[in-house]
Amino acid sequence: MKRKKFSFSTTQVILLSFLITIFIGSVLLSLPVSSANGQAVPYIDALFTATTSTCVTGLVTVPTVSTWSTFGHVVILILIQIGGLGVITVMSGVMMMLSKKFSIGDRLLIQDAFNLNTMSGLIKFVKNVICGTFIVEGIGAILYMFVFVPDFGAKGIWISVFNAISAFCNAGIDIIAENSLCNYATNPIINIVTSLLIVLGGLGYIVWWDVLKCARLKCQKKRYTFRHLTLHSKVAITMTLALIFGGAVLIFIFEYSNPLTIGGMSLFDKIQVSLFQSVTTRTAGFASVPQENLTSAAAVLSTLLMIIGGSPVGTAGGIKTVTVAVLFCSAFSTIKNKESTTLFNRQISTDSIKKAIAVIVAFMTICMTSTFLLLATQNASIMDILYETVSATATVGLTRNFTSSVDAFGKIIIIITMYLGRVGPISLAVALGSKSITQNVISEPTEDISVG
Repeated sequence: MKRKKFSFSTTQVILLSFLITIFIGSVLLSLPVSSANGQAVPYIDALFTATTSTCVTGLVTVPTVSTWSTFGHVVILILIQIGGLGVITVMSGVMMMLSKKFSIGDRLLIQDAFNLNTMSGLIKFVKNVICGTFIVEGIGAILYMFVFVPDFGAKGIWISVFNAISAFCNAGIDIIAENSLCNYATNPIINIVTSLLIVLGGLGYIVWWDVLKCARLKCQKKRYTFRHLTLHSKVAITMTLALIFGGAVLIFIFEYSNPLTIGGMSLFDKIQVSLFQSVTTRTAGFASVPQENLTSAAAVLSTLLMIIGGSPVGTAGGIKTVTVAVLFCSAFSTIKNKESTTLFNRQISTDSIKKAIAVIVAFMTICMTSTFLLLATQNASIMDILYETVSATATVGLTRNFTSSVDAFGKIIIIITMYLGRVGPISLAVALGSKSITQNVISEPTEDISVG
């Protein structure tokens, strides 16, 4: 009798790849060589740091700049880069460097990891993702050096590289100061470069190639208009711009007279800090003003922006801009008694609407479960805890000075939340993208129920 060969599903491979990366990172960070003072950091803090780095979240229980040695910072940066690109992408890059051939299984894994609809051109896509990422991060690092090298000397080069990778991967971890970017809140170069890196990473690679394709067509004097972009790119770009500028306007209004944030700044500085806050809440996690000092209205708005997050097939988290757009359009279509849901004169499939609902339900389940557990075990206000759990689930990294105060049980809850927030949407997308092999010949009877 032939024994059946055991094999992992795509979802299991993705889940395990992140777990293994986190475990290896936690072991390395728990070594004395990773600590700035030469004494091993408690394993729970090493595990927390490895998780927040791999899941590109940014919440930290110990100050990154002063707790870890140069070796520790290198480990954290590698974990951020792996987490931002995706473990499967990094593994594929290594295979390409070693000139290894990709099997059908390997290609299926890449397709599922990026949630793509076709297997055509997958290897070229991965090459473009890796090259594009390094080019953008490299340019960002060079631009950072104009500020950090004069301020920190030769060390500014390393800080620039670290910050560029962290910003592009939407990680929000830095080695500048314990108060994140608060010392550079009114520096235009830092604000612009960081915001651009965050937005480019959060837009998603599919949008990149679509825009570049249209740009090439323009150079060839053929065509280049917004309507020639794919529906995905149109929705992602429109939602991103609307959320950034809409959020900035509201934050500017809510915080205008707040002396603890932007109240004492000039009009120009108020505008740029408001813009940065609107951008960084979209899963980046850098803070240019203390989040605990925000007004209640601005804190709630920031929470909503964190929930939405960035766009699919990028480095950002959250339920994603396209998901929100699909859900709202579906709701409006239902209200207007329309038979179909349309966006930019294109009909949205029923499957896309079902996926959007599933993603939102999964996100809210993780977030609310974590919130209730922390409320039951930690001594903090509901706003601080909700801000933390949304930040962890959406892999943002902003905190109202709560992370460092949690006990061991609270740290475990946040670790699990960050992990599920990072791998949950990917795994769900893979599961929903899988075609069912068997179908029921006899379906259950249909019956209406009262809704609303």
